[in-house]
Amino acid sequence: MSIPSGAPAAAPRVPEAVHRRRWAILGVLMFSLLIVVLDNSILNVAVKTIASPAPTGIGATQSELEWAINSYTLVFAGLLFTAGLLGDRIGRKKVLLAGILVFGIGSALAALSTSPGELITWRALMGFGAAFVMPATLAVLMNVFERDEQPKAIGIWAGSVGLGIAIGPITGGLLLEHFWWGSIFLVNVPVVVIALVAMAILVPDSRDPDPGRVDPFGVVLSIVGLVLLVYGIIRGGELASFTDLTVLAPLIGGLLVLAGFVWHEKRSTHPSIDISYFRKPAFSAAVAAIALVFFALMGVTFFSAFYLQSVRGYTALESGLLILPLAAAQMIFAPRARLVVDRFGAKAVCTVGMLLVAAGLAAFALFDADTPLWVLCLVFFVQGTGMAHIMPPVTVAVMQALPRERAGSGSAINNTFRQVGGALGIAVLGSVLSTVYRGDIEGHLDGVPAAARDVAGESIEATLGVAEKLGPAGKPLVAAANDAFIGAMHVTALGSAAVALIGAAVVAAFLPGRAPAQGKPDPGEPAGVQQAAEEPARQS
Repeated sequence: MSIPSGAPAAAPRVPEAVHRRRWAILGVLMFSLLIVVLDNSILNVAVKTIASPAPTGIGATQSELEWAINSYTLVFAGLLFTAGLLGDRIGRKKVLLAGILVFGIGSALAALSTSPGELITWRALMGFGAAFVMPATLAVLMNVFERDEQPKAIGIWAGSVGLGIAIGPITGGLLLEHFWWGSIFLVNVPVVVIALVAMAILVPDSRDPDPGRVDPFGVVLSIVGLVLLVYGIIRGGELASFTDLTVLAPLIGGLLVLAGFVWHEKRSTHPSIDISYFRKPAFSAAVAAIALVFFALMGVTFFSAFYLQSVRGYTALESGLLILPLAAAQMIFAPRARLVVDRFGAKAVCTVGMLLVAAGLAAFALFDADTPLWVLCLVFFVQGTGMAHIMPPVTVAVMQALPRERAGSGSAINNTFRQVGGALGIAVLGSVLSTVYRGDIEGHLDGVPAAARDVAGESIEATLGVAEKLGPAGKPLVAAANDAFIGAMHVTALGSAAVALIGAAVVAAFLPGRAPAQGKPDPGEPAGVQQAAEEPARQS
């Protein structure tokens, strides 16, 4: 696969003892990654239950539900870059073990939460642990596989995300049918214990042998800038407005701090990251594609749980089973994406993948309360297929652009853009959904008591809760709530599809094309890119 020009020379070979057990190590890394993905996919299924009054749930409002998700995202995104740097410096295995342990402790505490505030706090602690897990798994992978096998290994690594998407909702549904809501977090604890033991036995430690001087000012700037930026994004989604001072101040402040970070890194004699990599169109296009695809998908993932459970009336388990086609497509196609890239090139494969994602998102604009199940399954399968042909190639492009010794930094960049894009998707698309829904439902709240009117217009769950209290008189309000939500979902889905189309345009314009046969240079690609693309073939 072609990567940005000026890519580093081939790294030293992996030690033979590590090379022999590389696939077992990959299995452990996938298992570690699974706990992070599993948690998020379970939570998406459980939002309706957590929103229910005690003892079924903890009576979380839609805003509190968003913060239960976003407190994790805020800490996770803010620390990703620092976690990658720390892994490169002190050892990725140490960082990975510590991150998994903290994640497990946070999961146990979240399971015992008695209020939305406690749940939000412990979810933030889980995000702290996960920030050290995610970049370390990919960094370790890059240091146990030779360059020619890295695309295959990354494809399998990405496919494990599909496995988490499949297991999470089904596990969550089963747990919610038989146990209390906190069991969705408690299930992480045994998984964490197994991962810790397997990691201690199998995974070798690795670090940058020459990390240079510490750049504390750059690290602080990256944390402050990312936290402010993500907080502003989340706050905008919470208020369904991006013009409020409490939104604009952190957004602008975060952008200014990150601009200062870039300025500092460009002039530092010991930068945390070489900013020159972003001058390479293929590298920048790859990270932009990651951000855009998660922007589009995360917003849809959030509201699809309410569509399936609140509008369609499916249980948490049934909703989880309906997402199986998306997960299956990722597990089937992600490990094989490298073969398609070898034949058609990253540009064509990722562009088609983005178009498939856009088509799947646009299809939500055609859904109503009676859309056949097979149509839902087909749309989810199309989305999964598109994702499977985007994430492995762009991840390979990002990771192979940096030296193996800086794999933690590369992984942190990859995951930071993904998390910021996802948080932006939930905030922006969530605010669109909320605004359109409130505008549509307000005309149907005339018979609702004045004290409950504001609450009833907040979300479909709130409206349905008020309608239930009204008894038989609330039936017309239920129908109105379903219609208003479907209308809002249509608008949001079209916005998501538009973002995916922008992503398709970006990768079509800037990702490298297929490497020409027999070493003939691609006239549209710098010589350095072609040489880097041919390196794996020479090694094999």
